[in-house]
Amino acid sequence: MTEAVTDQRRPTTDERDSAPADERKRSAGSEGLRYLLVLSRPRFWLYLAGPVAVGVTYGIDAVSGLFTPVTVALAAYFLVPANVFLYGVNDVFDADIDELNPKKEDREARWRGSRFVVVAVVAAGALGLATLAITPRVAWPYLLGFLVLAVGYSAPPARFKTTPFLDSLSNGLYALPGAAAYTFSAIPDIEPDRAAGIDTTATLLGEGRTYAYCFAAWTAAAAAFWLVDPRLGSLLGVYPLFVAWVARSSVSVDRAYWWFPALNTVVGTLLSMGGLWRVYPLWEVLP
Repeated sequence: MTEAVTDQRRPTTDERDSAPADERKRSAGSEGLRYLLVLSRPRFWLYLAGPVAVGVTYGIDAVSGLFTPVTVALAAYFLVPANVFLYGVNDVFDADIDELNPKKEDREARWRGSRFVVVAVVAAGALGLATLAITPRVAWPYLLGFLVLAVGYSAPPARFKTTPFLDSLSNGLYALPGAAAYTFSAIPDIEPDRAAGIDTTATLLGEGRTYAYCFAAWTAAAAAFWLVDPRLGSLLGVYPLFVAWVARSSVSVDRAYWWFPALNTVVGTLLSMGGLWRVYPLWEVLP
């Protein structure tokens, strides 16, 4: 029994160093991929890919337009590579700040940029530029806007995230409801950001007034959608109700923050189903 346990022990540093070079490379590559996965924030993948699905369902005029080379390519890019780019740039320039952020200790990871990771982040940005080659010109301002804001939000000289209200507005790189959820996500970072000397909408307003700001912004968004279609406005109305409930309840904002991926997925799915129903009504599916 002792021999079996000994055989299963983890290799020592000396043993790892003496391993064949190709084995060390495979191990480093595997570790790099695992880190990239954590860096890309899998819980938030649909914050970018979800709006693509919603946009496609409302942009097509027939079901045949749902899965095309362009729509599939955009969905694939915004599901993973775009998140690697967005959060990779963020983590590079927030490395010092994140040392004080407890959120990086479990559900996210602090920046450990190797050459492989840096190349992957740059390649993800280049892949975003490549989407211009397969999309019509009318889509270019939106794609370029995403790439510019993805960099400008975190990187100097713009670094919008350190300027109150511009940090919120620059999150237009997300389509609603993803954009609405992001300002709320700054509330759990108030204390770490203040300790690091970072000014954000949340640090300027404080927790209570930031709740009010989110409530007002989400109410305005719901009203705008109501003008397009009352059903859409009603659906978006869940966001101001949610923030009002969190503000008045005993639920910690640090806990409520992690409920947003599920909330956004439900809302985004219903929005997409509404778009599909427009071109393929439910009664045509039923026998």
